[in-house]
Amino acid sequence: MEINDTTGKEIVIDIKELYKSFGDNHVLRGVNLEVDRGENVVVLGRSGTGKSVLIKIICGLLTQDEGSVIVLGEDVKNLRARELEALRLKVGFSFQMSALYDSMTVKENIAFPLMRNFKHLTKAEVKKRVDEVLDAVSLIKSRDQYPAELSGGQKKRIGIARTLVLRPEIMLYDEPTAGLDPISSIEINSLINSIKKEFGVSSIIITHDLVCAKVTGDRLVMMFDGVVQKQGTFEQVFDSNDERIKSFYEYNFT
Repeated sequence: MEINDTTGKEIVIDIKELYKSFGDNHVLRGVNLEVDRGENVVVLGRSGTGKSVLIKIICGLLTQDEGSVIVLGEDVKNLRARELEALRLKVGFSFQMSALYDSMTVKENIAFPLMRNFKHLTKAEVKKRVDEVLDAVSLIKSRDQYPAELSGGQKKRIGIARTLVLRPEIMLYDEPTAGLDPISSIEINSLINSIKKEFGVSSIIITHDLVCAKVTGDRLVMMFDGVVQKQGTFEQVFDSNDERIKSFYEYNFT
């Protein structure tokens, strides 16, 4: 693993000069980004600026046109199918819409990826790990319910638990508070922080929600026009005369 010269910490995601286009739509135009072990990095930017494309490239769902993406010491673009599958077990992707199976109970939803990827586990071991993550997201009493019986915030937490059950080293959150009421959003923000503390994961959090960014982000990265324009703490990023950054702040807080 590489060491960050600035912080002295281990770099778990190292992105250099990343480019990605879809036809004439140049989405990423030379992105550079590092994530240290145990760090929550929030990526901000308008819709269409390439935030979701960025995290899909990190976990190998998309392939870049140029540049390098090193995740946990592995060059994602050059991995063979089996190697990429092994890496994805270490990189959890929390989808915006939770992506739960309606026909399965909560416990079955969470157990599914565990049983699919770790066939050697006994039923008792699977139950223990399912209960562990349900407890972590404070929904142990909902284990026998179906997704249709859950609120939007509960579905988000179950989706996170299903990702967490594989014990990833990295979590990628795509708009974790989108569509939630203020109370549910507070609960998700608190959960992201507690997961970092309890499970020691490193995270990239894609969000438009500046409350989420301020509460969960150790470092904020502001993207415009497919490149990183500014990064730092919440205060450092928004202490700016850049009209694009000011308008982004004002949209959320005024």
